[in-house]
Amino acid sequence: MPTALITGISGQDGFYLSELLIASGYEVHGIVRSSTAADLPSVPMESVQLHELDVASPGDIDDVVRSVAPDEIFNLAALSSVYRSWQDPVLTAEVNAISVAQLLESAWRIQERTGKAVRFAQASSAEIFGRASESPQTELTPINPSSPYGAAKAYAHHIVGVYRQRGMFASSCIFYNHESPRRPESFVTRKITSSAARIASGLQDKLELGSLESRRDWGWAPDFANAIRLALTVDRPDDFIIATGESHSVADFVECAFARVGIDDWRSVVSINSEFSRPVDPAEQVGDASKARRVLGWAPTVSFRGIVEAMVDEDLRILRQQ
Repeated sequence: MPTALITGISGQDGFYLSELLIASGYEVHGIVRSSTAADLPSVPMESVQLHELDVASPGDIDDVVRSVAPDEIFNLAALSSVYRSWQDPVLTAEVNAISVAQLLESAWRIQERTGKAVRFAQASSAEIFGRASESPQTELTPINPSSPYGAAKAYAHHIVGVYRQRGMFASSCIFYNHESPRRPESFVTRKITSSAARIASGLQDKLELGSLESRRDWGWAPDFANAIRLALTVDRPDDFIIATGESHSVADFVECAFARVGIDDWRSVVSINSEFSRPVDPAEQVGDASKARRVLGWAPTVSFRGIVEAMVDEDLRILRQQ
């Protein structure tokens, strides 16, 4: 039975990935900040062995990697808010960058000591491109981050490449925005869908956003979990952009969400608040996933509208149960 170690298993990607691996016969271990039930909404606890630690602590990371001795490591852990990264750039670097170096080094030591290969997959981010010099972006697009989050992810992306050159099977999946009903409300997409549901139900009056013009390439989170799994099944490690290739604005997302609840005049209940704006925000992110399609046999399965409607439907279901 192969063994997998997943950092960030309590997030949406960790949930979907752990489901896939468990179904494939893996023994799954997960790293979490807290193992209390309230902090694990997305973990199939009965099937996963959890390890509680702070990924900003290199010694703790090394202890867990040595004790689990996994065949595969999937690094999904991150301080995932670009907005918050501006407020705490040092913590962002510790969690999103330094922890990746420690995971790779710990895995390398296992290989050297036991002779057993350890495969490593990094959940990288389109934010490494920042204000990209071209659109759509490819694996060869110059890395040019425009936020502390993007800079930390860029370091992690580069250190994966360094260990790959060293002889380790280490791949990066450059994730573009991906959503699901398991996305927390701290993300703008879930804020939009939950607000649409509450406004339609008479429980909220207005929705405040930082911008309507920003454009993103939004995909379906279970598809992205499948992509990072596939990245460790091929013969050679590499970098892969995981994206739909379609660009939509925040306004498009809002319009689709409110249409799902029967509100056509969404502009009457949406306002702009500059407090929610990022200091520097890339105008457009859209990825070319041709390489992932060709090498991994990967393709997105859910449309933009399908993603938004699935999230709204779940928020409506939650409200009906309250």
